[in-house]
Amino acid sequence: MQRMNGHKEERDISTTINDVLTRGVGELIDPKDSFKEKLLAKAQGTYSKDIIIKFGVDVTRPDIHLGHAVVLRKLRQFQDLGCKIVFLIGDFTTLIGDPTGKSKVRPEIDQKEIEKNVRTYLDQVDKVLLVNRDPNGDIIDGPRFTWMRNSDWFYGVTDISVEGAGAITIENERKEKFPVPSSSFLAKAVLYENTRMQKSFLKHSTTYGVSFVNLLSILRHISFAQLIERDMFQDRIKGGEPLFVHEMLYPIIQGADSNVMADIYGSCDLEIGGTDQVFNMLMGRRVMEIAQKEPQAVMGMKLLVGLDGKDKMSKSLDNYISLLDSPEEMYGKVMSIPDQAMVEYFELATYTTKEEIERLLGGVTSGATNPRDAKMALARQIVEIYHGRKEAETAEKQFIQTFQEKRVPEDVRVLRAKLGTPLSEILVGGGIIPSKSEFRRLVDARAIKVGGTDALKDPYQKFSATMTLKIGKHEFLRIEAL
Repeated sequence: MQRMNGHKEERDISTTINDVLTRGVGELIDPKDSFKEKLLAKAQGTYSKDIIIKFGVDVTRPDIHLGHAVVLRKLRQFQDLGCKIVFLIGDFTTLIGDPTGKSKVRPEIDQKEIEKNVRTYLDQVDKVLLVNRDPNGDIIDGPRFTWMRNSDWFYGVTDISVEGAGAITIENERKEKFPVPSSSFLAKAVLYENTRMQKSFLKHSTTYGVSFVNLLSILRHISFAQLIERDMFQDRIKGGEPLFVHEMLYPIIQGADSNVMADIYGSCDLEIGGTDQVFNMLMGRRVMEIAQKEPQAVMGMKLLVGLDGKDKMSKSLDNYISLLDSPEEMYGKVMSIPDQAMVEYFELATYTTKEEIERLLGGVTSGATNPRDAKMALARQIVEIYHGRKEAETAEKQFIQTFQEKRVPEDVRVLRAKLGTPLSEILVGGGIIPSKSEFRRLVDARAIKVGGTDALKDPYQKFSATMTLKIGKHEFLRIEAL
């Protein structure tokens, strides 16, 4: 009987791992099933080393959206199988700009904005992942999660900028303290050494870096033809758009990240990202092969479409659902997606089983289930994942009251204004709408409704009595007299 149970347990583990490696996965490059075998061995207790999984993000905007969460939820499954996630913040590569999916050069981002975005990212990751924090709330290196900046190995001593003038105090091997000019190479070298995350965060005695010589040693093994074959580069050239060398180097620099991570953590077993990142991630395999290391496996996750149901979810397209959205806003946004996008959202954004998805959406196809009811089930599940069951139930109740029973939310925002004030001034001054031109655009689009039903038609209308406005699909506002 014990032998039979053992076989059943092995089958269950194998089924779980197969599901992790296939659900929502657009492409998996794992020659000879090397990574899969490590997962099986780890789950069975016969593989003692850490399985390191790399997830790199360029911090171009502060919030994480549901499209990012597709990958985060996959990472959580790997954590449950005993793997360690390295959340690689691309603060160095953010300055360069990943050309993936972009028809134009991305503008450079200020370092202060990058730092702000880094903090926001780190504050959000444990909405999905298992993260260890100290009493101050800062993330610490743990058995299932850690993080790192790629500037840690790309910046050199001379790249350090010491704020202010004067001198700093340093200590020699004999514990003698003496001042040195803050702008001197020695001062910068001390600051550089003491602030590297490999030393200050991971507590490693040995640190690794990527010098220009290292980069050249990689470049001599990679041809121009290999880089230029990317579809997006070809499209850029055919469209007469400029293609700069720093953009072409981006995949190689991303590959160098994987190579250094293998040095720091002992291995880099898998890199995960969207299917639009597969070319970049495969470059990681190539760089590791050049360095005669075991190359990483590559997993490209399917891309979640945005609220329009056409383009991928993207901050730049403003068609995304942020993990920082309120439960009510998140619920309402999910309800706004096209019906045909529900299959993809169920698969990529929920834990609903394949069988349950087929049953639920099969009912929609046959006419037995109203598409609205299926979408409400989808919205409820997504809100519950990030906010909890109680908040999901409350959000659904408010949605029903607001949009099905045509009732205004109890906690509607209130602005007070003098009678006779133009509505455009009230809404712009209250921070509801960014500009008067945007107000006119919304009026022309019949997107502002008085009482939630009648479209506002006059862009010059003045405030004459207490009124409730519905702006767009989800926002309500009441204006009262001073």
